[in-house]
Amino acid sequence: MRKSFLIVLFVTFVCTFTMAQEQLTWADFADVDFVPEYNEKYDVDFLMPTFGKRIMFFRGKRVSIRGYFLDIAGNGEIFLVSQNPMASCFFCGAAGPETIIEVNFKEHPPFRTDQIVTVTGVLELNRNDVDHCNYILKGATGKLVN
Repeated sequence: MRKSFLIVLFVTFVCTFTMAQEQLTWADFADVDFVPEYNEKYDVDFLMPTFGKRIMFFRGKRVSIRGYFLDIAGNGEIFLVSQNPMASCFFCGAAGPETIIEVNFKEHPPFRTDQIVTVTGVLELNRNDVDHCNYILKGATGKLVN
């Protein structure tokens, strides 16, 4: 009986640990500095990130973040979650690149631009590919908050 109890307890612990996710805030994503670097492909300087220790800790881990859903292309191909709504997001000049996260959903999301969502996925830190955001959530799922 005791052995069965210990096995059940161990399995519960392992399942909880492997399914666990960290709820991050936008302050966590602000743990980054940017330096202009010349990009030969586009013949222009880009702000390239140097990620801090706190956000580096979450690289490759399953995390969640609450923010504004953005269908940036308008055709359901490029999705972001943003600290700010579309009218004041990074692309409109009201914030920095640390306030947006590219999201690769497992399934096409049903959300509309500027709805508040919680998105969960595996965090990738992108230092070099200027065709993608600095933060990317892969294998993501989402939940409507409002």
